[in-house]
Amino acid sequence: MNPLTHFDAAGEAHMVDVGDKPVTHRLAVATGRIRMSPLTLDLVRAGTTRKGDVLGVARIAAIQGAKRASELIPLCHPLPLTRVAVEFAIDGETSSIECTARVETRGQTGVEMEALTAVQVGLLTIYDMVKSADRGMVIEGVRLLEKHGGKSGSYVAGEP
Repeated sequence: MNPLTHFDAAGEAHMVDVGDKPVTHRLAVATGRIRMSPLTLDLVRAGTTRKGDVLGVARIAAIQGAKRASELIPLCHPLPLTRVAVEFAIDGETSSIECTARVETRGQTGVEMEALTAVQVGLLTIYDMVKSADRGMVIEGVRLLEKHGGKSGSYVAGEP
C-alpha cells in the first residue's frame, strides 16, 4: 500500500476520499518563530510601528490563514473549524517572536495543515508589518507539535 495517500495506484495526485471516515474531534498544534534585530523587536513590543498593533494584526491574519488553508494547498479539504487560538511569545534573549496555533474541528480529516498555515501566515504578517525596519528577519522552525484524533491516533513531537 502506498503510504502517500495523495497519490493513486498510477502515481497521479488526487484528493483523498474521507467520506467513509468517522467524524471525530480533531486537534493540531503548530509553532514557528521569526528572528529579528533587537531594535525591530523593541518596535513590535512598544507597539510604535506606523502600521499599528503588529501582534494583534498578525493574530487575525493567522486565524484567517487557518480558515483558508484549503484555498492555498491544492489537495487540502475545506473544513468547518470549531476553534483557532493563536498565541505570540516575545523572547528578548533571542530577539524573536514565537507563534503557536491550536486548531480544532469535529470532522473526517485532521487540521494539521490549518495549524501550520496559521503559523506561517501569522509570521509572514509580522514580517510584512516591520520589513521597513528589518528586511533580514528569518522565519524558522515551523513544525507540527501535536495532533490528536482520527484513525492514525495521536502524534506529539519528540515522543516515540
